[in-house]
Amino acid sequence: MSLHIGDTAPNFTTDSTIGEINLHKWAEDSWVFFFSHPADFTPVCTTEMGRTAQLADEFSARNVKPLGLSTDIVEEHWDWIYDVNSTQNTGVHFPILADPDCEVAQLYDMIHPGESNTEAVRSVFIIDPDKKIRLSMTYPMSVGRNFDEILRVIDALQLGDKKSIATPADWRPGDKVIIPPSIDNEEAKKLFPNGWEELRPYLRLTEIN
Repeated sequence: MSLHIGDTAPNFTTDSTIGEINLHKWAEDSWVFFFSHPADFTPVCTTEMGRTAQLADEFSARNVKPLGLSTDIVEEHWDWIYDVNSTQNTGVHFPILADPDCEVAQLYDMIHPGESNTEAVRSVFIIDPDKKIRLSMTYPMSVGRNFDEILRVIDALQLGDKKSIATPADWRPGDKVIIPPSIDNEEAKKLFPNGWEELRPYLRLTEIN
């Protein structure tokens, strides 16, 4: 199944380290950072699980719930969490889905036969409170994710929703943003009273307080 930005995130009910999870009910009114791993007790995955736990306050501040997936059973997840906590000096409190039959992984197209027929690649889905997929990224099994980029994208998406803006290349919070071409100058005067810098009629930069 091919999932696109703007699609409703497919719902599912499955077991996890905090008990049975129905994605849409569990998400409630939060954003979701849904990310998959090839398998428990693997080195790159261990660092990623640890980094997600270390960033718990950052995700919480953005109203984001992390949700991991690995194609193993809950009992193995618990043993693995012990290793993650010990080696990464953290505490994993977010849920990890059990998916030994790869049902959820197949639903989200996380199984790429060129990499493995049984283990999920490093997929990322950012899901908004309306249960819409707002971003998807896929990393190979051998490359760990960039969590600075994941937080940056969440910041950009949330700011865009709130202020009706777009963000330029390499944008960071506090940088100038783009007024989308769909907003004409008359409307822009109301939305952006501080004005803007017009590099081209289609490229207007402004600052957001």
